[in-house]
Amino acid sequence: LAGNEHGDPIHQLEYRISRLEGVLRLNKMITESGGKIFATNGKNADFDGTLEKCKEAGGSIATPKTPGENDAILYFVKYFNTYAYLGIKQSLIPGRFQLLNGAQLSYTNWYSNEPSGKGEE
Repeated sequence: LAGNEHGDPIHQLEYRISRLEGVLRLNKMITESGGKIFATNGKNADFDGTLEKCKEAGGSIATPKTPGENDAILYFVKYFNTYAYLGIKQSLIPGRFQLLNGAQLSYTNWYSNEPSGKGEE
């Protein structure tokens, strides 16, 4: 496919995307779960900066909705030995959290005695 300049444009694009994904996987910048691609640039940022970068990339800040998606996020946390921001916020009820759009969480996997509301959930 690489040398076939006159081949099917769809196959050429699929090939190029596959190569790019391979490079990103080798550099531990993307992982996948449930048809979703989770990505990082590996840099530290504040919550608002993270939210903005996700929007610029055409995505959204990660919000795990299944154990597999949670594991995909945990992959980056372990590899980069850091924390991850999630697309959730504390609700008006202390100790309760919700999606950024205000909807209820459908999946949680908190550590024991969490969430504590101390920013270390």
